[in-house]
Amino acid sequence: QVQLVESGGGLVQPAGSLRLSCAASGNIFDIHTMGWYRQAPGKQRELVALIFNDGDTTYADSVKGRFTISRDNAKNTVYLQMNSLKPEDTAAYYCRLLTNAGNGYWGQGTQVTVSS
Repeated sequence: QVQLVESGGGLVQPAGSLRLSCAASGNIFDIHTMGWYRQAPGKQRELVALIFNDGDTTYADSVKGRFTISRDNAKNTVYLQMNSLKPEDTAAYYCRLLTNAGNGYWGQGTQVTVSS
């Protein structure tokens, strides 16, 4: 079993910054991908950013140039640095882990609110 624990959410003013963290623990032997999704009220969950085991990354168009995903393999931790935050970034942010065998896991979510 794999557990994902997110932290770093909160309330921030527009143009501000936040850094999310997600630490994975449990039976982790073959992480393929880690990443972040978000879900705003009344909307579907959407991809924010992914980082693959070879270090490649992918981002949603809406966050390119503002968000940066990184990964510490020794700590099984993924980070999301969010800069120039906008009100439309307000959402619950969920960590995602995918193994080489195709097993997927979700974190419990952390709320990010961008408001003045």
